[in-house]
Amino acid sequence: MIHTNWENNTTIKQIECVHADADKFVVDTMLTPGKVYDVKNETEEFYFIIDNSNRIAGFKKDYFKEI
Repeated sequence: MIHTNWENNTTIKQIECVHADADKFVVDTMLTPGKVYDVKNETEEFYFIIDNSNRIAGFKKDYFKEI
Protein backbone atom coordinates (compact mmCIF):
# COMPACT_ATOMS: atom_id res chain seq x y z
CA MET A 1 0.00 0.00 0.00
CA ILE A 2 2.84 2.32 -0.89
CA HIS A 3 0.45 4.52 -2.88
CA THR A 4 -1.25 5.75 0.31
CA ASN A 5 1.78 7.93 1.12
CA TRP A 6 2.44 9.38 -2.35
CA GLU A 7 0.79 12.70 -1.46
CA ASN A 8 3.56 13.28 1.07
CA ASN A 9 6.42 12.27 -1.25
CA THR A 10 8.87 14.84 -2.51
CA THR A 11 8.18 16.25 -5.95
CA ILE A 12 10.09 14.43 -8.70
CA LYS A 13 9.54 17.07 -11.39
CA GLN A 14 6.95 19.49 -12.68
CA ILE A 15 4.76 19.05 -15.74
CA GLU A 16 2.30 21.29 -17.56
CA CYS A 17 -1.11 20.14 -18.71
CA VAL A 18 -1.49 20.66 -22.46
CA HIS A 19 -5.07 19.40 -22.88
CA ALA A 20 -7.91 17.73 -21.00
CA ASP A 21 -9.69 16.13 -23.95
CA ALA A 22 -10.17 12.44 -23.22
CA ASP A 23 -11.91 9.86 -25.38
CA LYS A 24 -13.16 7.55 -22.63
CA PHE A 25 -12.86 9.43 -19.36
CA VAL A 26 -13.85 12.81 -17.95
CA VAL A 27 -10.64 14.54 -16.96
CA ASP A 28 -11.53 18.15 -17.68
CA THR A 29 -12.81 18.59 -14.12
CA MET A 30 -9.54 17.31 -12.63
CA LEU A 31 -7.01 18.89 -15.01
CA THR A 32 -6.66 22.48 -16.16
CA PRO A 33 -4.78 23.09 -19.44
CA GLY A 34 -1.86 25.44 -18.84
CA LYS A 35 -1.59 24.62 -15.13
CA VAL A 36 1.66 23.21 -13.72
CA TYR A 37 1.41 20.08 -11.57
CA ASP A 38 3.93 18.39 -9.26
CA VAL A 39 4.76 14.78 -10.13
CA LYS A 40 4.81 12.54 -7.05
CA ASN A 41 5.40 9.23 -8.87
CA GLU A 42 5.81 8.09 -12.46
CA THR A 43 5.46 4.89 -14.46
CA GLU A 44 6.06 4.21 -18.15
CA GLU A 45 2.52 5.26 -19.05
CA PHE A 46 1.25 7.44 -16.18
CA TYR A 47 2.10 10.46 -14.06
CA PHE A 48 0.78 10.50 -10.50
CA ILE A 49 0.04 14.08 -9.50
CA ILE A 50 -1.98 16.15 -7.06
CA ASP A 51 -4.95 17.08 -9.28
CA ASN A 52 -7.57 19.85 -8.95
CA SER A 53 -9.31 17.92 -6.15
CA ASN A 54 -6.07 18.10 -4.09
CA ARG A 55 -5.83 14.30 -4.11
CA ILE A 56 -3.29 12.04 -5.76
CA ALA A 57 -4.39 10.68 -9.13
CA GLY A 58 -2.82 8.97 -12.13
CA PHE A 59 -3.14 10.41 -15.63
CA LYS A 60 -1.74 9.30 -18.98
CA LYS A 61 1.41 11.11 -20.02
CA ASP A 62 -0.13 12.41 -23.25
CA TYR A 63 -2.04 15.09 -21.30
CA PHE A 64 1.23 16.77 -20.24
CA LYS A 65 4.55 18.14 -21.32
CA GLU A 66 7.65 18.32 -19.16
CA ILE A 67 8.92 21.75 -18.21
